[in-house]
Amino acid sequence: MYATNVRTLKKNPSAALRHAEEGPVVVLKGNHPNAVILHLEPEQSIGESEQVLLPALAASLYKDGTLSLGAAAQLSKMGLSPFADHLSSLGVEIVGEDETTESEQGDLNRWLAP
Repeated sequence: MYATNVRTLKKNPSAALRHAEEGPVVVLKGNHPNAVILHLEPEQSIGESEQVLLPALAASLYKDGTLSLGAAAQLSKMGLSPFADHLSSLGVEIVGEDETTESEQGDLNRWLAP
């Protein structure tokens, strides 16, 4: 992945576009990511690209904890169940562990014990 800042992008946008053909280009404003430039194949319409990009973006934002599962599914335009399947195919955990997981597991084991 290539990163550039706004000043460099203004001076030489062609360089960023060339890098975008190889992978996403992150545009930094200050030291923080502000935008992403993605290459679109000439034969792809924006609608076709959206069908690929939105689920990828939603999965990334869900994995980072920025969006809930429901919000990410809405962004992806896939529906909740298909989006959950999509996350599973990417190896993204849908149910993550937190500080209560261990105690809940102990409670469950006691309830299920013969």
